[in-house]
Amino acid sequence: MEMRTLDSRDADFWQVLKDLHETGNSGADAQTMATVQDIITQVRKRGDAALLEYTARFDRMQLTSAAELEIPQARLDEALQRISKERRATLEFAAERIRHYHTQQKLESWAYLEDDGTVLGQKITPLDRVGLYVPGGKAAYPSSVLMNAVPAKVAGVAELIMTVPTPGGEVNELVLAAAAIAQVNRVFAIGGAQAIAALAYGTPTVPAVAKIVGPGNIYVATAKRLVFGVVGIDMIAGPSEILIICDGRTDPDWIAMDMFSQAEHDEDAQAILVSPNENFLDSVRASIAKLLPQMERADIIRKSLSARGLLIHVRDLTEAAAVADFIAPEHLELSVEDAEGLAAKISHAGAMFMGRYTAEALGDYCAGPNHVLPTARTARFSSPLGVYDFQKRTSLIMCSPQGASDLGKHASTLARGEGLTAHARSAEYRIKPSS
Repeated sequence: MEMRTLDSRDADFWQVLKDLHETGNSGADAQTMATVQDIITQVRKRGDAALLEYTARFDRMQLTSAAELEIPQARLDEALQRISKERRATLEFAAERIRHYHTQQKLESWAYLEDDGTVLGQKITPLDRVGLYVPGGKAAYPSSVLMNAVPAKVAGVAELIMTVPTPGGEVNELVLAAAAIAQVNRVFAIGGAQAIAALAYGTPTVPAVAKIVGPGNIYVATAKRLVFGVVGIDMIAGPSEILIICDGRTDPDWIAMDMFSQAEHDEDAQAILVSPNENFLDSVRASIAKLLPQMERADIIRKSLSARGLLIHVRDLTEAAAVADFIAPEHLELSVEDAEGLAAKISHAGAMFMGRYTAEALGDYCAGPNHVLPTARTARFSSPLGVYDFQKRTSLIMCSPQGASDLGKHASTLARGEGLTAHARSAEYRIKPSS
């Protein structure tokens, strides 16, 4: 298997790197966009009837009424009892760590009093109702349930509505158990773009929400893009990414496996290793060749590394930091002696995993910080999912008579400068007459 190698000493290095990352998340093609738009339109027009038709067509489930789309709470509790004690304990352990971490993020309302008696502040309120999309069927992503639901509950969201496809009636027990642990309020067996449309616009059975979060395939991602504005969304996630900076002193098998951990997601995932030690890059290449045949998802990993994997030789760790900042990866491992010092030189990453012992996989499941992270270089301007995504801010202004008079003079001047005389006169009515 061949992996592309780049060297920062090459004259065209930065241009090549730019070209490789220019496309980013290109989104859906025209056919996918049209298909998703039609599904959204049908759900808006025909509500539950459209949901039943799409569930029969895509998930091979013939239901007689829309009420059958809802998975009762008792079924979630049953799933929690069915899974092994070890898995239940692990889900509860992860949920508690996620809850504890996200509790630190919770925003609080604040206000201050000015000398003239004017009060200014900010009121923080949770979103009323949030929708959580979870992939279903054979795919098992209980970690995604926890990472999306727990912060919403910490924020104070009153009602959390989860949708999960159940193709052929296949229900994933771990996903339902995680929903029970995370205190999801209602669950519907709906998938695809039709689930996003139902959450955005509502039907007689599925309540409309204020925001939709959670991962999905290209149809789900496209639907989220199209309903944005009617509802909020978390982000449009691209393929998984990992960039590892290593000084050459970590076991190359560890680094190879860390690269595999993202490459196994799908063929479009990207794994990059950056090091000032050229011999170490060769050692990791050898580890990849040695370990790959042992992997259950070897074909996917091989295609991912061949198509998008990179080994980058740089002059030093300072230059490695510059490469990381340019790529702004979803996951950034700093497998170096002074990880904190190197982290201080880097501004753009979804999450940083610092030190030789901090495998990215720990963050995926149970470290505590959220694993819903910006991809495709969007870490340059966006952040991990957090409690703040489920809270909104309202500005508070309460003028005293003196404050209204003083501010009104300035507001009047600015308003008349903009030609908005009603604004000006509204402010002027409250200006105290000169004594």
